Amino acid sequence: MMKILMVNKFLYPNGGSETYIFKLGQQLQKMGHEVQYFGMEHEGRIVGNHAEVYTSDMDFHGGGLGKLLYPFRIVYSAEARRKMRLVLEDFRPDVVHLNNINFQLTPSVIYAVRDYEKKHGAKVRIVYTAHDYQWVCPNHMMRVPATGRICFACRGGDYRQCSRNRCIHNSRIKSLLGTVEAKFYAKRRTYGMVDVIVCPSEFMKKQLDTDPLLADKTVVMHNFIEKDEMRYGDGAEDGYVLYFGRFAEEKGTRTLLEACRALPEIPFVFAGTGPLEAEVNGAANVENRGFVAGEKLRDLIARARFSVYPSEWYENCPFSVMESQMYGTPVLVSDLGGAPELVQAGVTGELFRGGDAQELTEHIRALWNDPERCRRYKENCRHINFDTVEEYCDKIVRKVYT
Repeated sequence: MMKILMVNKFLYPNGGSETYIFKLGQQLQKMGHEVQYFGMEHEGRIVGNHAEVYTSDMDFHGGGLGKLLYPFRIVYSAEARRKMRLVLEDFRPDVVHLNNINFQLTPSVIYAVRDYEKKHGAKVRIVYTAHDYQWVCPNHMMRVPATGRICFACRGGDYRQCSRNRCIHNSRIKSLLGTVEAKFYAKRRTYGMVDVIVCPSEFMKKQLDTDPLLADKTVVMHNFIEKDEMRYGDGAEDGYVLYFGRFAEEKGTRTLLEACRALPEIPFVFAGTGPLEAEVNGAANVENRGFVAGEKLRDLIARARFSVYPSEWYENCPFSVMESQMYGTPVLVSDLGGAPELVQAGVTGELFRGGDAQELTEHIRALWNDPERCRRYKENCRHINFDTVEEYCDKIVRKVYT
């Protein structure tokens, strides 16, 4: 049995990467492995390590004198390297599994692992799951926020483009820091120190493979999804088109709302929150259910005629697309990023050109007016299979950790 140290900046429920590490860790423990966690301290932290050592919380939205040091700490954290050493000395892991580490923890933790190896003459396998494009794009999204333009300019190492385009929060200062951080680790070939990079999509692998330092380390493992007895509900349909997720520009929410306005005869249900919530609430044929989770979300998905995933950035391996099909609901997905890999076009759903409101409108209209096609897609969804967490963990132990 192995000792595995999960490393992630947030150790409380915050997003997809946290869902991933918690469920992965739980299953690994069920398999008999010992799992501990390292990241930032936070009042909501739900996992930890035996040494009870964590980095101090970095709140980019708060105030205080501590924020004056953030420009230095987000590039390289001496605190994270020092505290990571303490956890390594106490736990002595066989595998260190990195997740989201940039900015709050920084890749300084990679050096802590290699320092520990030299000191003890031990071999520790460093695995990294790429939840975003951070290692080839300083703003991690390959999207210029000021214009919404998809961008590959930094791919290949020209990180000055991040500053020129103000790619991080449309801020010159933050974007300059992003450029500095990317150049700093590229010059030191830091990311080449990891052993394996898990890519949740073929699209992610293609992006990381553009860096010769990473190309021979990448493997594709689509995310897992939990299957339960209620995955298909009772087969009833309430007759609406569903969108569930964040209401934001990059998620395609505004483009979808344009399609909604062009289809006043079709009822839409939105479930989520976000900066475009006022626009969602202002749409005449859209019912906003707000944030929905658990059994209520499963029921909402299962009773939709089909769902729409209109993202306008290069999503990696979105759980939403997988969930929709697992609950027996076809999905209409934009053709950007890794999301199209999860849909069998013409079998369990359809694809449309991301950001094209007219094409999206036509697809929604055609699907809505063809209930037989929707029923066929629904039936096909019953036969689709994604890895369970058990299957995923078995693969990662056999093919990645060893």
